[in-house]
Amino acid sequence: MKTLKDKMLSIMKEKYNMTQFYKMALVIWDALSINISSLLAIWVRFNMHISDIEVWYLDYVKAAALINTIMTLLIFALFRLYTILWRYASVKELVNVTFACGSSVILNIVIYYFSYTPMFRSYFLLYGVALFLLTSLSRFSYRMVRLIYRSNKHGSHMRNTMIIGAGEACNIVMRELELSTELDSRICCIIDDDPQKKGTFIHGVKVVGGREHILESASKYRINEIILAIPSASRKEQQKILEICQQISGCDLKIVPGVYQLVKGDVSVSNMRNVEIEDLLGREQVQITTEKIGRYVSGKVVLVTGGGGSIGSELCRQIAANGVGRLIIFDIYENNAYDIQQELKRTYPNLDLVVLIGSVRNGRKLNSVFAKYRPDIVYHAAAHKHVPLMEDSPNEAIKNNVFGTYKTALAADRYGTSKFVLISTDKAVNPTNIMGASKRMCEMIIQAFNNRSDTEFVAVRFGNVLGSNGSVIPLFKKQIETGGPVTVTHPDIIRYFMTIPEAVSLVLQAGASAKGGEIFVLDMGKPVKILDLARNLIRLSGFKEGTDIEIKFTGLRPGEKLYEELLMKEEGLQSTENDLIHIGKPIEFDEEEFLKDLETLYEAAYIETDEMKKIVNKIVPTYHLREDDRIRDQKIQADWKKDFPDSGSQLPSAFLSRNTAGTNTK
Repeated sequence: MKTLKDKMLSIMKEKYNMTQFYKMALVIWDALSINISSLLAIWVRFNMHISDIEVWYLDYVKAAALINTIMTLLIFALFRLYTILWRYASVKELVNVTFACGSSVILNIVIYYFSYTPMFRSYFLLYGVALFLLTSLSRFSYRMVRLIYRSNKHGSHMRNTMIIGAGEACNIVMRELELSTELDSRICCIIDDDPQKKGTFIHGVKVVGGREHILESASKYRINEIILAIPSASRKEQQKILEICQQISGCDLKIVPGVYQLVKGDVSVSNMRNVEIEDLLGREQVQITTEKIGRYVSGKVVLVTGGGGSIGSELCRQIAANGVGRLIIFDIYENNAYDIQQELKRTYPNLDLVVLIGSVRNGRKLNSVFAKYRPDIVYHAAAHKHVPLMEDSPNEAIKNNVFGTYKTALAADRYGTSKFVLISTDKAVNPTNIMGASKRMCEMIIQAFNNRSDTEFVAVRFGNVLGSNGSVIPLFKKQIETGGPVTVTHPDIIRYFMTIPEAVSLVLQAGASAKGGEIFVLDMGKPVKILDLARNLIRLSGFKEGTDIEIKFTGLRPGEKLYEELLMKEEGLQSTENDLIHIGKPIEFDEEEFLKDLETLYEAAYIETDEMKKIVNKIVPTYHLREDDRIRDQKIQADWKKDFPDSGSQLPSAFLSRNTAGTNTK
């Protein structure tokens, strides 16, 4: 049997032979074209009557044929007419053909002039035109045949495509689609908001008007594919256009990459991506200065707990990309740790990487790791995060989140770590579930350690992360793949969202900028309704809500809130060098009493008490098992009006119902 290497060599040899054959065929064609052009010039000169041709002109052409053919072929080679990939030929290649044929005309003038051979002047013009046409035919016929072949071959299987944006990206995409074997697209119309472009044509396709014509044109041309080709548009502007496109059922949405890729010439059918749910959030990506992060982690020993998780693994990627001295991944789940280990080995073969399996609950293991590797920076991402599961296992939430953080922080203090960054959550603000309350206690632990240690302890708080393990988007995608229904807990539930790279960039920014004791908070804009996310994802998947995929409301889960807050009112806000990143001042509390309460909490967790939530309620004042509904409703309504005065409506009525508040009762 042939080895893979032998097969590859065989394929390469075959392609080389085909290329050489193609070049030889072009040379033969050009040799024939040169001589045919000479004869055609004489034939046309004598009114296309062979009997009228004076015989000595044929003798003159015959005498000059050899030298004319050889020299013209050399001229064609000089203008690279045998090395251009003609399937991608454009105006530039046509210019090369023009200059090559023009040079051949000049050559003929020189030949006849120095040989003192009389030749009528129109011969040279007619010869040049004939040679240009025959040469162009051989080079550009591929594209013509390809267009005819595509339309005849695919017929009704072609996708009716609408392109939004009549700029350079549209031009590139249209040219690619003409030749692509990856997409069978028939471009039916183009949309552009520029009124001056309305009624014009690009590659034979009409610009029908602005975005107000999207729905009308989609119906008229039976559009089943839309390509958004405005890479320079802001995320908010793209969102507005995509919201219109989502109203078209059974239509795939694709988006051209960023403007920098357009400049580099990387925009093509092969890297055009489907529209993702992130495109519909209506917020620009948070931009973080990587130079500052790079200077901070460069040459340092960095430990990431929970390094195999969604946030932890992205932390490892970005830290590795910024020239870390040594990266230590610490995770209890071996499969996750193995995956990120193999990825980093492939991407950064020279990275000093250590992967360790262990639990943050194990103080002895942590101490041995810190004693051996002496990390300069610790990013603590290890935690239990699923709200409903932690409601059923509150003791496990406390053991892992609270005391895992405590033991890791203690080891960092003991072994001289420079900075310790805790990954927190918006659920720590006025928590109504044990997971949020446990993360609030983690923040309190960090605050207490920062006041007692030379290590700088900080926390980073952000909302839900799109695409993380167990998050809502992957769940919706799985439900859609199986035919539904898509389950939403409540029609009015809202959440703040950010992408994984954004979250990790914020964490790294905290490590680089922190001075100790801060809680970093990201301004994530307006919250998003989970129901809207579900509907958007159904449409993006090419289905119609209610007809193809149902949405089912299952009711709020234990400990789940309709809303999340990023900052407690008492904390206030301080600005940073990044307008979208703020610092909250932690609430003051009695640290001595808190540390004593932790001892009681530790004992209670490990004897598997049934009263854990009540104990936590005593330690975390903002954790309410139940609160006065009227006061709570007034507070939420006031906050909504203050934060979103232009929302155009009151807070959904479900917020003002005790039965949908989602809080636990004593």
